[in-house]
This record gives sequence, structure tokens and C-alpha cells, in this order.
Amino acid sequence: MKKEKKISSAFIYFFGSFGGILFGYDIGVMTGALPFLQTDWHLANAPTITGMITSAVMFGAIFGAAIAGQLSDKLGRRKIILISSLIFALGGILSGLAPNNGSIYLIIVRTILGTAVGAASALVPTYMSEMAPAKARGKLSGLNQTMIVSGMLISYIMDFLLKDLPENWAWRTMLAFAAVPALILFFGVLRLPESPRFLANLGKVDEAREVLGILRSTDQEADEELANIQVTSKEEADAAKNTSWSTLFSGKYRYLVIAGVGVAAFQQFQGANAIFYYIPLIVEKATGSAASNALMWPIIQGAILVIGSLVFLPLADRFNRRTLLTLGGIVMGSSFILPSLLKMMMPNMNNMIIVAFLCLYVAFYSFTWAPLTWVITGEMFPLQIRGRASGLASSFNWIGSWLVGLLFPIMTAAMSQEAVFAIFGIICLLGVMFVRLAVPETRGRSLEEIEEQGTNKHHSSKTVSAKSK
Repeated sequence: MKKEKKISSAFIYFFGSFGGILFGYDIGVMTGALPFLQTDWHLANAPTITGMITSAVMFGAIFGAAIAGQLSDKLGRRKIILISSLIFALGGILSGLAPNNGSIYLIIVRTILGTAVGAASALVPTYMSEMAPAKARGKLSGLNQTMIVSGMLISYIMDFLLKDLPENWAWRTMLAFAAVPALILFFGVLRLPESPRFLANLGKVDEAREVLGILRSTDQEADEELANIQVTSKEEADAAKNTSWSTLFSGKYRYLVIAGVGVAAFQQFQGANAIFYYIPLIVEKATGSAASNALMWPIIQGAILVIGSLVFLPLADRFNRRTLLTLGGIVMGSSFILPSLLKMMMPNMNNMIIVAFLCLYVAFYSFTWAPLTWVITGEMFPLQIRGRASGLASSFNWIGSWLVGLLFPIMTAAMSQEAVFAIFGIICLLGVMFVRLAVPETRGRSLEEIEEQGTNKHHSSKTVSAKSK
């Protein structure tokens, strides 16, 4: 007799997705809060402090993402997501209660909040994939990206709706409002069971079977999946025993690790987050109008991001990964470099042309580098090194995000915006060269075929090295 489902898959997807929305909200909310904070605390001429406050979340996320996997293996995916949501809520409230001119306080609080952001970015997709049936997992990378950018768009809309409050209340309310979706996530996840994979790894096979029985259509489907989980868990445990950090850069794995980590790093160093965090200040510098009057621009950028993430879903398996990354990188690089060239040739050019090119950048980023980075790193790493290599790629991605958030206001204080964007444009084109030279195509290829490419690359490099001696 078929068991009555106590929890619908729609409920699980909703709260799994809500984790992405919360993650996106905390990433995006400072975009609108910053102009009011700068005025309230007189930070307009303090680019280093501005960069440190903005990038503190990303700095904390480096550590949150790094430790989340190990903690979740000990305490469970669900428990760490619950703890992260409480840190989200507390961090949002404490940010809103920052003492006047309390820059150090706000940096520390946002760094702690960032650990929850990093943990959520790593664990929510993992939990969703372990709860979902196999046939639904292929869409999760794109779906998670859609939820994150939707969270960013929600934060931009909230910033716009709150902009008419007194400036000392506006930015505080924007930051504190993060507690609302955090608490919704907490109470939603309270109703969810633990991941069956985590339960099976602990030897709680009966509990894992009970969870799968609730989630899957038939008992046979649940039993088959449980058997697969047990086999895979044993393979991963055996792989972990024979893997160290030095394994990542030895022999046939070096090529794949450099490729995956390189793509993750380039995604951030190409400058996307400079736009997402600072677009009101960019518009202010371009037009001379107050940044607090430019809060419609983040909404436009957020809408472009959401549309692009939806465009990606049908494109994902129709075009090669390298083709989409190449197309995106070339257009993104051109969108940064062309305004600088036009400004050199036409000094009196309308500076809003720069903003128009930034919209073009965001459009192509949203359906190429933004989602494909995580699709590629999910497909590229063999089982033997997957855990460590994925963690390393995620860490480099967060390091890039932190550095861009920290350095952009410092760079624009020292040189023109056009020059700064031209530097990012060159990095975009270097990313295209990296993809063409160092990244294997993963679409439609098994892990074994991808690993064989690494083996062939290793043998080729050994042959060349031998010939050169």
C-alpha cells in the first residue's frame, strides 16, 4: 500500500528555493542601503571603509562556505541551514541597530552574517539535490541561480520602496528587513526531514528509507534510490581515504582542477559584482545626480538578471558550455572596453551610454557565466577529488567576490570609472582565452570521458617535458 505523503515535493522546493532568495537578498540589499549610509555617516570620501562594509558579507562567506560541508557531514544539512537562517536573522537585526558612525561594528556584524551566506550558498543546493528525485536534479543549478537573482531583485525593490524614509532610518530598515525572510526559512525548514543521504551515511538506514518513502512515488523507487545512495556513499568514503590536497594538483587531476577553479575565479574577477553592489554610485558618478535618486537602476539590473536566468534554462543543454562562455565573455568584455574607447574619441559623450553598456553586460552575464560556472564545476570534477575541488572552486569564487567589492570604490577614487571598467573588460577577454585553452567541454560527456581528457592532457604534458630535456 502506497504511503501517504506527509510533505509535498512542492513544499521542499519552495523552502529550498527560499534559501536562494534569502542568499540573494543579503547580497543585494547593500546596493540600495549604501547611498543612505554614506550620507548618514559621511563616508563619501572614505572609499576604503565603504568597500570594507560592502564586502564584509563576502569575506565572511569565504569561511562559511569552507566549513559548511564538514559541519553538515557531522550535524546534518537541515540543522546547519536552520543555524544559518538564525544567523541571517540576527545579523540583519544587528546591522539595523548599528551605533552611529559604527563602521567597525557594522563590518564585524556583516562578516558574521557572511558566514551564514556562505554556508547557505553551499548547503541549500546540496540539500535540495539530495531530497529531489534524480529526474529533477539536472535543472537545480539553473533553478538555484534564478532564485538567487530573484532574491537580489526583491532586495532592490525593497530598497526602492523604503527610499523615502529619513536617511538614518532608510538604510537601517533595508538591512534589518533581511530578518523577515530568514525567519520564514527557519520555520519552513523546521517542518522538513533530514536528508536521506546524510541519514544513510550515519547508518540510519531505516530513517533514510522512511524519508524516501514519504518523498518518492513508490516503495520500489525509494528502495532503489536507497541502494544507490549506499553504493555511492561507500565509493565516496573510499575516495576520501585516498585523497589529499596534493592529489588535486597531481597527475591527471591537475588539468581539471585548474580549469574548474579558474572558471570560478574568473566569474568574479570579471567585475559583475562591481555593478550589482555599486550601480547607484556608478550612475551618480556618471550623471551627477544623487545615488539615492538612482535606485530604479538596481531594479532594472535585477530584472535583467532574472530574465537571463530563465533564458538559460532552455539553452543549457542545447549549446556547448565553452560556446556560451566564449560568447558571453566577448560581449561582456566589449561592454566594458567600448565605453572607454568612445570616451577617448568623444570626451563630451553622454555618460549614460556607460550605463547602457552595463545593462548589456548584465544581460549576457546572466545566461552565460553566472549559471554555467556552477554547472561546469558540478560536471567536471571526478569522484576521487570532487569534495575538495568543489570547495576550492567555491572559495576562490568568494575571494574574487570579496576583492571586487572591496577594491572597486578604491579604484574609482583613484582613476576614472571608464578606466576601471576597461580593466574588468580585459579580464573578461582573458577569461575567454582561458576557456578556449584550458577548459574541457563537459556537455553530454560522462565523468569518465572528462577524466580521460585530464589523463590525456597529463600524458601530453609529460611527453612535451621529456622532449624538451
